[in-house]
This record gives sequence, C-alpha cells and structure tokens, in this order.
Amino acid sequence: MTESKLPQPSTWHLLEQRLGHHFADPTLLAQALTHRSFANESRDPAIVDNERLEFLGDAVLGLSIGHQLLVIHPAAAEGELSRLRAELVSAPSLARIARGLALGDSLLLGRGEARSGGRDKDSLQANALEAVIGAIFLDAGFAVAAAAVCRLFASSLQADVEPSEQDYKTRLQERLQARQQPLPEYQLAAVHGPDHQRRYQVEVLIGSGVCGRGEGSTKKRAEQEAARRALAHLDSSGETADA
Repeated sequence: MTESKLPQPSTWHLLEQRLGHHFADPTLLAQALTHRSFANESRDPAIVDNERLEFLGDAVLGLSIGHQLLVIHPAAAEGELSRLRAELVSAPSLARIARGLALGDSLLLGRGEARSGGRDKDSLQANALEAVIGAIFLDAGFAVAAAAVCRLFASSLQADVEPSEQDYKTRLQERLQARQQPLPEYQLAAVHGPDHQRRYQVEVLIGSGVCGRGEGSTKKRAEQEAARRALAHLDSSGETADA
C-alpha cells in the first residue's frame, strides 16, 4: 500500500462544500481524486484511478458549457461559441478553477508524483476537476452536474464576446497588406485582476506607432479588441499608419 493517505472526512466535506454537492456515494469522489500513480503503487485492485471519470466529465463539461454559452450569448455565431468553449475547457482554465477549490490538497498521488510537485501541475488539476464533474454526474445525474458546472464557471461564462463572428486581426492584416503597409504587431501592455478574473491590455503597433488598444479576459480577446479599434481609427482618419 502506498504511503499516501486517504483524505480525512473533513477534507471531503470541505471540498463538497466548495463544489456545492454532497456525494450520496462518497466512493465516487474518492475515485475522482485518485491519480494513476496512487492506484499503481497501491497494487490494490479495489483502488481505481480517475481516468474513466475524467473521460466522462470531459463530455459532461463540454455539453454544459456549450448550453450555457448559447443561453448567455444568444447573438454569438457558432465559430465564436466554439472558441469560447475551447478556452473555458482548456487545461489552464480548468486548473485555475481547481485551485480555487483547493482540489490539489485532496488528490491521492503516488510518492514519486507527490515529490515532483504533482499537486500543483495544471494537467493533474484539470484532469481531476473533469473527473469530479464526471463523479457528480454518476452520483446525481446530468442536471445536478450541469448546475455544478454553472456555479464553478459562473464568472468565466460571462466573459466578453463579440456580437458577430468578426476576425478583426485578419481584417487589419489584410488591409495593411493590400496597401503595402507594415504588418501589425501585438504587445501585452498590462495584466490586472485576481487569477480567476484576469484582464489583459494589449496594444497593436503599426509601423512606429500604437494604432489601437484593447482589453479582454484573455490575450486573444484583447488583441481582437485592439485590432478592432485600430481599424476604426484607420477608418476615421482615412490613413493607414506611419511606416
């Protein structure tokens, strides 16, 4: 048996409180928190790792997020919704939410994985969160699991979205190329806000000057906003940019 200890009931209770769900079957939560390294070291066939729950949770998460994006952003086009969903379910996004739950404190890891800092790895945190969502689905059904996803992703789901599928960066580059002007360059000007509500400020440079500034909940959105403002500036001035 591995030296790693099973989480104490108080640890489970705290995590359940943060999740907003009390497991009728606590073995599902235990499995969701069990990394493959712990299961392998235990050599106990009764201890199952969280990979199958992770697979299930990924599907539940994608459907729940997709549904909420349709409801929250009724004017957004399919491409924009797909981009938003991909960002929300990405490993960095999931790991950020997992850290907010202190999920790493409850992970069951093998000795080697624990010594190598596994509790703070984005991949392990993200996978465990998906497994927990899968466990909630098996414990109480889709409606309860989807409600948990909505709570966990509430602030991220409200992120800014363009009213239509507009790739302003491509439009700006095509305009400048057509006029044989220097291609735009994007630079990060500032980052502010807590980890779960980051705001990024980006400047777009054309030639030697700043032609637009944008802000968003991700660098990509900030770049798109900067490009949109650069296009508006060029339209209003009737010029392109300084060479």
